[in-house]
Amino acid sequence: QVQLVDSGGGLVQTGGSLRLSCAASGRTFSSYNMGWFRQAPGKEREFVASIRNSLGSTAYADSMKGRFTISRDNAKNTVYLQMNNLKPEDTAVYYCAADLVYWGAGTVVTVSS
Repeated sequence: QVQLVDSGGGLVQTGGSLRLSCAASGRTFSSYNMGWFRQAPGKEREFVASIRNSLGSTAYADSMKGRFTISRDNAKNTVYLQMNNLKPEDTAVYYCAADLVYWGAGTVVTVSS
């Protein structure tokens, strides 16, 4: 079992940047496929980005390509989401997930116009 702690959210203006972090407990972090998801008010949770456990290949939702970058540091048991050129529609609670089984509690990102 793994526990995930999301952090790094906050209030930022349009065009700004934030870096989210997700720290994982346990000694098998490197074996998990990690992902970021988000849920905006009144909307369903949606996929943002993922990074695989082995080769570290990444995938992004279309609207995030070129603006968001997911990465992981297995030595620190941490996955990151660098978000650039933020837009008001990026406002949401962001969650990290391990193998779509374990979830963080979420971190709030608010982008002001």
